[in-house]
Formats: sequence, structure tokens, C-alpha cells
Amino acid sequence: MPSGPAGYACCDRCATLTGPAEAGARQGLTAGDMVAGPSAAVARRRVLKAAVFAPRSGQDASWSTRPQQNGHRQPGEPADTSHERATFADPGRLPRTVFGIIQDVSPHVLVLGEGPREQRFTLTPNAVAWRGAQLEPAALHQGDRAVVRLTPSGRQVADRIWANIGRVTGVILERSGGTLVVDEGATRAPQVVRLQPRSVGRIQVRFPTLEPGYLVDIIGLRTGTELIGMIPATSQPGYPAGRLPEPPLISGHVPDSISGSATWHEPRDEPPGVLGVAYPALDPGTGCAEDMAGARPGSSRMPYLALGSVLRVRNDCTDTDCLVPVTGCATIARLFNDRCVTCGTSPRGRVADLTMASFIALGGELERGCFNATITIGA
Repeated sequence: MPSGPAGYACCDRCATLTGPAEAGARQGLTAGDMVAGPSAAVARRRVLKAAVFAPRSGQDASWSTRPQQNGHRQPGEPADTSHERATFADPGRLPRTVFGIIQDVSPHVLVLGEGPREQRFTLTPNAVAWRGAQLEPAALHQGDRAVVRLTPSGRQVADRIWANIGRVTGVILERSGGTLVVDEGATRAPQVVRLQPRSVGRIQVRFPTLEPGYLVDIIGLRTGTELIGMIPATSQPGYPAGRLPEPPLISGHVPDSISGSATWHEPRDEPPGVLGVAYPALDPGTGCAEDMAGARPGSSRMPYLALGSVLRVRNDCTDTDCLVPVTGCATIARLFNDRCVTCGTSPRGRVADLTMASFIALGGELERGCFNATITIGA
């Protein structure tokens, strides 16, 4: 085991963004009780602001589901309304996410516990679960760690459960048989991925080069400090991590909207219920722990942002969007020059690495790994 992971930059060499994003730097969002920590502190800012400043009259402080395609207005829709219609997500009006340990489960009821606290949820008739593969909720096990999606119409009604799901995204450091040691960035400890024989073939269809120096992105079952790799989250770039392709030449200003793929990450140093996004290009002036002088930019040209800045993230597959605060740095995302094919084919590059709660709230399915996304800065 190496003594420490290699460092990768998360800061792009572009002009610093000023304006609305800075105004939103004091806003954040939480989805449940949180413990102290950098991500939690950033996410709580909007809650504290809301306690002082009431929403403007007539303002819909929720998310939006807009009937438009490819960013074009529908006939009769007024122009330039996205900043009014896309606001911070309201947990009362979107699919809320809860986390806990399964205490009991039947075809109709799920009981979660976390310490002395116990919660009961009614399961919809069409509720499904995932535990390495799709299955009936009643087939889950007591003691499984569950991520549960609640329906917007019922605070205690669940329609989707993911049991023990985990994800490892990074650069392969070592391989020994079916075991990989993966570097997820300088601020995270190396992760161990164990590939079962029945899953290797499926994974290598999309990740043919499981050798040191190559990128890997695998979803599977979390067992303590190991991940049992089950499915590939995306397709492997054809280059080693140290040989990124030249980014395309772009003239003029960085566009307000940037399209690519949005992914999700496991909570490491953040509470599991935080609604936020890790951004691939944090301003080096913020003291980014991942910054490395002379680093190459990723495939998407993205402006600098600071922690607490605001992004409007839209799921292009569902036309659902909301504002989320930047709560961390997407260290490894900028190394992936890949596409998401959840609905059509996205432009190359990862533009947002969402928390689990944000990814689910925006209509994402964790086992799919990504959705085609468009982000707007400071909307």
C-alpha cells in the first residue's frame, strides 16, 4: 500500500468569476441534521440566511421542472426567467433522501434505524431496490446501509432503495489479481476495489485497461473499507491519467451555461444528507488542497469558483433543475474526458460531481452513475 495518494489539481487556468456567484457564496442547503465540517458549514449558510431574510412575495422557493428542450424557450415563455424559476431546492417539494440502517423490511414497510432513532416508511406498490442488482425491497437484509428516495407527495413514502451502494472514482495505483488500489485525490485515502470473477467481464467491457496509471470508475457494494466492484459507472478514457488530451481551443468568454455529465460521490468528509456539488475548478486563491502548479486543464473550459458559490444544475434527461452550493472540489472529475449516455450523448467532460442527495433530488438513479447535465454559473 502506498504511503499517500498522488495529488491532482482541481483548479482550471481561467479567469476568476465575479458577480452573482459571489453574491450567492453565503447561501447553502441541508437535507437533515448535520455534523460539523467544511461541507456542512457551507451547506448551512442558506438556512441561516432564510432565518433572517424572508423570501420575496410570490417567489417560489423550490425547484423547477420546465417543459423545454435543449435550453430553448417554449412559445409564449418569457425570456431570461431561469434565474427566477430555478431556486434553491426545497426538501418539501422534491424527492427527499434519507439514510440509515435497515432494521426490518417487508413488501409494504421499511424500518430504518440510526443509533436510538427509528423511522418507518411506507413502500409504494412499484417500489424497487438495488443491492448489486435490482430486486424486491423485501429481499434486502437487516443491517444493510440504505439510501432511500422518498416521493415528493408523501414525506414517509418511499419508492426507491439502494442498499450498501458505493463508488470509487480515480487513478489505479496498484493491481494484484482482482484487487485494485485506487487514488481518489490528495484529500482522500486510497480506496480498495475487489473485483469478483463474475463481474470482471462486465467491467472490462468498458474498462479494458485495469492497470496502474489508468482511470477507473466503478459502482458496487460497500463492505467496510472495501468496495466489491459490480458495474462500470462509465467508459474508460483511452489515455493514462498523466497524458490528458489537449483541450479544445475556445475563443471569447466562457459561456454562462456549460454542458457535460453530472456524477455523484460517496460522502467522505461531509454529512450524507448535504445537498451540494463538488466543482472541478476551484479558485487557487481559496487554498485548494488539490492545487498543483502547472496542471493541465480538463476537457471543459470552466471559470474559477469558490466554496459557497452557486450553480444551477439541470438534469437534461428530466428537465429538472435547482440551485446548489459548491461544497467541495471535484478532484478527479477533470481527468475524465468522457461522455454520459443516459439520454442521448452528452458533450465530453464532467461538469458537476453531486452529493448523493442532490443527484437523487435531480432525478438521477445512483446505479446509472451519471446524467446528461447543464450547469449555469451564478443563476
